[in-house]
Amino acid sequence: MRRGVVRLALVAGAAVLALLVLLTTCAPDDGRPATGAARSAPSARGAAAPVTPLTVPDAYDTSRGWEITGPSTEYVTAPATGLIAYLERAGTTQYRLRTLDARTGRHGWTGGPWRPLGGPGDVPGLLAVAKADRQYFVTWSYGRAGDDPLTAAERFVSLDVYDAAAGTRRRVEVPWADVPVVTGAGRGVLISDGRARSAVVAPDTGEVSVVPPRRLAPPAGCAECRRLTAVRGVTVGGLLVSGARGFWVPGGWSSSDRAPAGADPASGVPASVTSGHVLARWRGKKGAARAATHDIWAVHEARTGRPLVKAECRTPAIEPGEYPRAVVSPGGRYLVSGNLAFDLDARRGRCFEEADGSAPLTLVTVTDGGVAYGASGARGAADALAGGGSPVAVDLATGVPEALVPSVRLPEAEVAGVGVFRWTDARNRVHLTGYAVRG
Repeated sequence: MRRGVVRLALVAGAAVLALLVLLTTCAPDDGRPATGAARSAPSARGAAAPVTPLTVPDAYDTSRGWEITGPSTEYVTAPATGLIAYLERAGTTQYRLRTLDARTGRHGWTGGPWRPLGGPGDVPGLLAVAKADRQYFVTWSYGRAGDDPLTAAERFVSLDVYDAAAGTRRRVEVPWADVPVVTGAGRGVLISDGRARSAVVAPDTGEVSVVPPRRLAPPAGCAECRRLTAVRGVTVGGLLVSGARGFWVPGGWSSSDRAPAGADPASGVPASVTSGHVLARWRGKKGAARAATHDIWAVHEARTGRPLVKAECRTPAIEPGEYPRAVVSPGGRYLVSGNLAFDLDARRGRCFEEADGSAPLTLVTVTDGGVAYGASGARGAADALAGGGSPVAVDLATGVPEALVPSVRLPEAEVAGVGVFRWTDARNRVHLTGYAVRG
C-alpha cells in the first residue's frame, strides 16, 4: 500500500489506523537550501596543517589537512558530493545538521535547528542513503509530539531528509507503536521492528510504503521461509526479506535459485545490505570437502540476486544486519566485511585468516586504490578503530597484509581523496581530522 498525506493532527484513539497512515510534510524552508553559519577550516590542498598531529598510515599527507572539534560522535559521508555530515548541538534541547567539504575542510550548507522527539538526553540518529544518482542525509528521532494533547498518546518516527548536494529538506513522519530499528540499508530508509513489520521512506519523494507481513510472500515450496521472517533491507526491486531457509525479494528473485557454486541452495543468510549489493553467507553442499568447517560468502547483485563473487572462510560469528558490517569503497569497486575482501570488478574474493581459522583480520575501511585497513586480533570494527589489535594495511591486488606501527590510527573513511580520522581528547571532546591522500 502506498499513500502520502500531509500530517495535520492525529486524534486520540487512532493508533491502530495510524500505523497504516503515511505522513509526509515539507519543512518550512519551501525547498530552499538550509542556511547557517559556516566556519572556515584549513584546506586539505593547502599548506595549513591541523593543530593536533596524528600518527596515520603513510598514504596520507599530514602536512595537508583540517580538523574540527565538537561534532557528534557519529558522522556520515556522501562520496559523490565530497561532503561529510554530522550533528551539532544548537542550545540545550536542539540540534542541527552541518556539512563539511572533505577536500577543503570548510563548512558547506547547515540545516536549521530542531528539537528531536524523545527525552532531553536522546540524540537523533543519522544516516546516509543513496538512490539512483543522488545521495541524501537523514536525521531521525522517535517519540511523542508531547505538547499537543490530541497527539500526546501517539508515537511516531520523525525524519528530516536532506538532499546532500543542495541541502533542501523534507520532513516525514511515520506513526510507529514500538521502539523502531531505523537503517539506511539499501536504497531507502527502512523502519522496522527487527522482524516482519516495516515501512520504507523513499528519500527522493518522501513517499512511505508499508508492506504488511502477510504480503512478504515467501517463495513457493519453502515452508521453512515462513519461520523467523525478517525484513533486512531495501533493493531496487523491493524489500529484502529473510527466513529460516533463505532470503528473497517478494515478487522478484529468491535465494533458492541464486546460490553460488558449491553452496546448499537452502542455506543462504543475508549478512549486510548496501545500495547495490547483498553480502550473504552460505553452507557448503552436504558431502563437500570443507562443508563441515567452512562457509561460502558471496556478494550478490541486489537487483537480480545474481552471485558476483565468493570466498570461503572458516565458520565465523554472524549477526545478520549487524556483523560483519559491509563497507564499500567510495567508487564502489571494493567491498570489505570482517575478514573478507572482494574486488567486484575483477570478481575476486579473499578471506584473511590463518589455515586453522585463527588470527583473522577485521577490515574497517577500503579505498578506491584497493587498499584495505584493519587490525588483527581486534574484537570487531569498533575495537579496531579504537586502537584494538595490531593495525594492518592490505593491498587487495596482492592480498598481502602489511603490519603498521602499533600507534597508528586507522582511517574511518576516505572521501574525495581525503582520509577521515575520528578521536577523542583528554577533555572527552570528539575531533574529526582529515588528511589528503599523497600524490
